[in-house]
Amino acid sequence: MAVFLQPPLSSVPKLESAVASWPLRGRHGGGGPRMCAAPDPLTAVAGLLWGRSLPPQALVAAVRTAWSAAWHLMMRQLAPSARSGTYSRPPSAFPSVSDEYYALPLESLRLHLYVGLPCPWAHRTIIVRALRSLESLIPVSIASPGADGSWDFTDGGGGGAAGGGGLVPGADRAGGRRTLREIYGSRRGGYEGRSTVPMLWDSAKGEVVCNESYGIVEFLNSIPGGGPDLSPPELRVRIEQWNQIIYPNVNNGVYRCGFSQSQEAYDSAAEKLFETLELLEAHLAVSRYLCGDALTLADVCLFTTLIRFDLVYNVLFRCTRKKLLEYPNLHGYTRDIYQIPKVAATCNFDAIMDGYYRILFPLNPSNIRPVMPSGCSHEALSKPHNRG
Repeated sequence: MAVFLQPPLSSVPKLESAVASWPLRGRHGGGGPRMCAAPDPLTAVAGLLWGRSLPPQALVAAVRTAWSAAWHLMMRQLAPSARSGTYSRPPSAFPSVSDEYYALPLESLRLHLYVGLPCPWAHRTIIVRALRSLESLIPVSIASPGADGSWDFTDGGGGGAAGGGGLVPGADRAGGRRTLREIYGSRRGGYEGRSTVPMLWDSAKGEVVCNESYGIVEFLNSIPGGGPDLSPPELRVRIEQWNQIIYPNVNNGVYRCGFSQSQEAYDSAAEKLFETLELLEAHLAVSRYLCGDALTLADVCLFTTLIRFDLVYNVLFRCTRKKLLEYPNLHGYTRDIYQIPKVAATCNFDAIMDGYYRILFPLNPSNIRPVMPSGCSHEALSKPHNRG
């Protein structure tokens, strides 16, 4: 039999006085004016048109048709797709670092890295820069996503300290420009394409060196630094094999789910995404990292998608079959990499959530940012991973 303890009388609320203070409502109410907020204009108009009933079916159909047309128009600009509705990522205009930069001595490098914290492709470059201890050699400027899809710089913030920690959006530390578009446009010959991050900039020449993430991380890894080689010669074939699996099905796969413009395109992308996650889950049951016991560029590229999975992709991009938390090996692997010194400092979860939920208007018209999942907090990701 359950026993319920009676609280002391001093802790019992004085219900009589509380009830007496409530405003009286209904036919028999009285005792002063009723507190009632005035309806907003849209609600007032709706009340005049159809009272308390639902909007007329014809109006619902008209709004649905107009919204669908506007949504497809915006999505074609945001995420170009094939006729089937499948998202097709535009190629980078500056896909690789030219050989001349590989041949330059360190003292001749005048390079600047431009990134945005929400972007997983830019996140790759920040991690490699940190792991290779290149913070003092390759300065960084951190842009914020603008409401129109541009990347803008602010007067406040540090823009990324030389020590590698406390990465926050700030000013353009190389040229003092207001937007990334201005920087692209200042190159010799100008530029009319998409102004994307990451972007490696030659400050001496005023020229874009590369704006393809993998081209940048390969170059950064080649610079002599204080950290581990993330692409040792004996592992390069295996790294490329994993990249050929991970990029189309996971890195780009989550975007193919979120940016699909037909049910068939979404179904195909989701099937390939979760099929690949199951493959990775099985592999990581017997291997600490993708290529064995050594962290490589393939792991960095996978990590920046996984760290955003439950935070953003599971909800906003409709990658809903399973959460990352439901994959014991993948989740432990993610925590393992997160706990490598310097990696956690590159992960700004508030900036990531704002950059998706409050900027991708076609996917989240309400602009409401959900509560951060408990499994994505720093405390949860810092729990022991038991992976070696």
